Amino acid sequence: MAQENLARKIDGDVYARLDAAIDATVTVNADRNDKESRFPRENLRALSEAGWTGVLNEVQHGGLGLAHVDFAEAAYRIGQADASTGLVYVMHVGAAQTINLFGSADQKERWLKSNNGGLLGTYSTSERATGGHWWYNLSEASRDGEDYLVNAEKSFTTSSGQADYYVVQTRTPGAKDQADIVFFIVDGKAEGIESRPWDALGVRANHSGPIRYSNVRVPRRDRLGTEGQGKEIIYGGVSPVYLIGLGAVWEGVARGALDAAVAHTTSFVHKDRNKSLSDYQAIRQELGAAKVLVETLRPWRNELAARLDTLWRAGKPQSEILIPLTEFKVHAAEVANKVAATALTVTGGYGYHRGPIERSYRDARAAIAMGPSNVIARDWIGKALVGLPLELFYEGGE
Repeated sequence: MAQENLARKIDGDVYARLDAAIDATVTVNADRNDKESRFPRENLRALSEAGWTGVLNEVQHGGLGLAHVDFAEAAYRIGQADASTGLVYVMHVGAAQTINLFGSADQKERWLKSNNGGLLGTYSTSERATGGHWWYNLSEASRDGEDYLVNAEKSFTTSSGQADYYVVQTRTPGAKDQADIVFFIVDGKAEGIESRPWDALGVRANHSGPIRYSNVRVPRRDRLGTEGQGKEIIYGGVSPVYLIGLGAVWEGVARGALDAAVAHTTSFVHKDRNKSLSDYQAIRQELGAAKVLVETLRPWRNELAARLDTLWRAGKPQSEILIPLTEFKVHAAEVANKVAATALTVTGGYGYHRGPIERSYRDARAAIAMGPSNVIARDWIGKALVGLPLELFYEGGE
């Protein structure tokens, strides 16, 4: 596998460190964080200490210098233990990678080099006024001398109120049209940032709540890329990493739910018949159908991640495979929901009781809604199939 070949280029225990952090911290904290809606700070610290929060960053910037194949594998393994931590991780790596691709040397030195010391980043893009159309903003930055002022009300910002920096998207000051977009790196400690509580059905620990920026001053040195380059950043930086990471997390949720269901059905015995649940053909058929679905994801994930790496190394736009990445996200989300539902069914009252299986069922529901929602994403896929443009920034369109 491509992932195994890449892993051989670094010290042999790099994946062992990842697994140790997941086993000792992420898995242990998952249920507590879900019950308390507690941000998984300890989990991210453990992943940082293992080096994995800088998975795509160059070594000189404190990273592992690995590839998308490795990032997606890490997101998958984390997702098996805890979807909330997986989503925080994906948004962090995506924000860092956007800086890797479009940031200045100064920005990489200040915001990325400290990743192993615990700096946590995230995207802050979607707005209440445009809902799941996170790429379409109505907020517009203004200028104050050499600096910028950001006034925006963002919705569903993962790690809201917790991140050390936000990769924020608004329209360029004096924007000519809706596609005239600019990105900023906003210090999480800047004055004028107000986050609100997060209380949801699932992924209760990822703090994906609203955040308001009120006259937040951003130095010119923390403008990401050039004014008007935002559309390119959305297509070539934000979306590809986000989509492969999301799909990998939901693949992990599906695998984790299946493993939990198998463990329970093989160990629980009906004393009146002296049969385990797995001795019943009906149970085995449900598990078998779920297994087939889960196995469709890994080869696809590795193939897409490898293509991202090829495009990255060649300096080509990763948006070339935007639609296949979207297809993967849609399928992974639906598989996670189907497999979690199966796990709940075959484990009966045990699965329904609050715990890992019930949590996976609630968490998986978020997969359908996360932008692009599966409903919108399927229309993207259909448009590409029949040769129509996406028209994401078309007035009255998507």
